[in-house]
Amino acid sequence: MADDAIQNGNNHADIPEIELIIKASTIDGRRKGACLFCQEYFMDLYLLAELKTICLKVTTVDMQKPPPDFRTNFEATPPPILIDNGLAVLENEKIERHIMKNVPGGHNLFVQDKEVATLIENLYSKLKLLLLKKDEVSTNNLMSHLRKINAHLERNHQRFLTGDTMCCFDCELMPRLQHIRVAGKYFLDFNIPVEMAALWRYMYHMYQLDAFTQSCPADQDIINHYKLQQGMKMKKHEELETPTFTTSIPVGVSVED
Repeated sequence: MADDAIQNGNNHADIPEIELIIKASTIDGRRKGACLFCQEYFMDLYLLAELKTICLKVTTVDMQKPPPDFRTNFEATPPPILIDNGLAVLENEKIERHIMKNVPGGHNLFVQDKEVATLIENLYSKLKLLLLKKDEVSTNNLMSHLRKINAHLERNHQRFLTGDTMCCFDCELMPRLQHIRVAGKYFLDFNIPVEMAALWRYMYHMYQLDAFTQSCPADQDIINHYKLQQGMKMKKHEELETPTFTTSIPVGVSVED
C-alpha cells in the first residue's frame, strides 16, 4: 500500500482527516490506477482539502496482490473506500452520500441540476461499447453524445458544467473524457474533433487544476485498464515505460470563451 497525504496548509486538530483508498496501477502496483470512481472521489475530496475543510490522505492498494491488513479489514471489497474517523464507507453511492452529508463542505459540491445529470449519464457506457464493437454505429453514438456536451458548454458560456466553480458533475465527467481521449486514440485512433471547441476549452481549464492533475492516472494505466478487460497481455517493455500524461489541447483551439 502506498500513501499520499494532500497538504492543505492547516494542521488544526479540529479539521478531520479523511482517507480515500483507491486502486493502484495494474502496471507497477503503486501509483494511481485507472478506476474512474476512484478518481472522481479523489477530485471531490481534493477540492475540499484545498478549501481546508479536511485533511486528505490517499492510499493506493494493488488489487492483484492486496496486503493482508486490507484483506482482513475489507475482505473482497474493491476500492474506492472512504474512511472517516474510523468509519469505513464502502460502495460508490454510499461514498457519494457520505461526502455530501457528512464531510465538511461536501454539500457545496453536490449541486442539483437534472439537465446536466442527464447530459453526462451513459457517456462511459458509449465508450465501452465503442471499444467492444469498434464499428461506425457506436462511434457515431459516442460522437453524438460529445456534441451534446459541447453544445451545452457553448450555450452557457461557463468554465465548468454548472457555472464558474467546479461541482460533482465535473469530477464525474472529466475522468471519463480523459479515458475517451486516451483509450479511444490508442485502440481506435478516435479523436475528439477540434471543431468541438467548447469541449476542448472545458478540458483545458480542467487540465490547469491540481484536483485533476493530482488524481489523473498515467496514459499507460488507462490503456492497460482496457487491455486487461479485453484479455490482452501487457508486454515487458510497458512495465519499464516512464509514465506519460496527455494534457495538451489541439493547436488552433482558443482557450478564451
